[in-house]
Amino acid sequence: MRDHDSATPGCAIAVNAPATVPAGARPAAEAARPAAGAAGPTAIATATPRPAPAGHAPAPRAAARGTLLAALGVASFSLTFPATAWALEGMGAWTVVTLRSVLAAAVAGICMLVLRVRLPERRHWAGLAVVAAGVVLGFPLLTTLALETSTTSHAAVVVGLLPLTTAAFSAVRTGARPSRTFWTAALAGAAVVIGFAVQQSGGALSAGDLYLFAALLVCAAGYTEGGRLARHLPGWQVIGWALLLALPVTVPGAALALVAEPPHLTAHAVAGLLWLALGSQFLGLVVWYRGMAAIGVSKASQLQLAQPLLTLVWSVLLLGEQLPLAAPVAAVAVLVCIVVTQRSAS
Repeated sequence: MRDHDSATPGCAIAVNAPATVPAGARPAAEAARPAAGAAGPTAIATATPRPAPAGHAPAPRAAARGTLLAALGVASFSLTFPATAWALEGMGAWTVVTLRSVLAAAVAGICMLVLRVRLPERRHWAGLAVVAAGVVLGFPLLTTLALETSTTSHAAVVVGLLPLTTAAFSAVRTGARPSRTFWTAALAGAAVVIGFAVQQSGGALSAGDLYLFAALLVCAAGYTEGGRLARHLPGWQVIGWALLLALPVTVPGAALALVAEPPHLTAHAVAGLLWLALGSQFLGLVVWYRGMAAIGVSKASQLQLAQPLLTLVWSVLLLGEQLPLAAPVAAVAVLVCIVVTQRSAS
């Protein structure tokens, strides 16, 4: 749920280029710069991208790439609830939450050691702590507890409010001011999601719903800080450092959970846990944060309006749940809202 290696939109240098440069000629510094993708893994991982100048929108190519990366993150996140349901078949909720974070932190730590990544600057640690608390610990724990009593389809629809929540957090945290068209489309999408949830649940809120609403708040805060940090650090390092920062909590938590909740491993449980650790908790967040750095937190967050509908499809294919009849109507309405938010001026 990363314009990862280089979170800086492609227009950052072009904006500062003198307007008198003849067509076909480039400044020497820019000509010497490798083309995108030409740098080796080490160069990409250790370079610190520069934030885009305030007030400038990303170039069309950079925006398209950022949108694609954010969409890949959403596709990865859409499998989180079905994977959690699989993992819960053989493990307790606390075991699932802590083990997924420990495994993802191990992968991130190995990558950082191999690539000799330097420690982040002191000014970034507070933001990384917010990412760790919201994305690494809070959201996985609260949604996993909710899935002990709620279906994946119901949970997916409630969490569909995450885009609006993230956009609101971003406006407060970064001072961003999306257009009225953006907010109208975002609110319309949220209304569709809420209406869908009420229709499916009969209007009754459960303890699982309260867990899910709390998850919305902590995850939105983590996404907002992660998107901001991804303008200064490669996206994979943002989530990597957050995972490592959470180890003092997740390692002892995993040890205690394994004793209190002895696992009964099945193929589904193992596959679900591995996807949660490698896909949802690490790789998905890598591309997600890079996408947010390129197109902005608000616009990237609106792509998540499609996440609950994708999760509904996975819940049918992987879990055998029945797809609600209202889903196709909600899908079309939400996709229209996504198109409007992506085309509106921020």
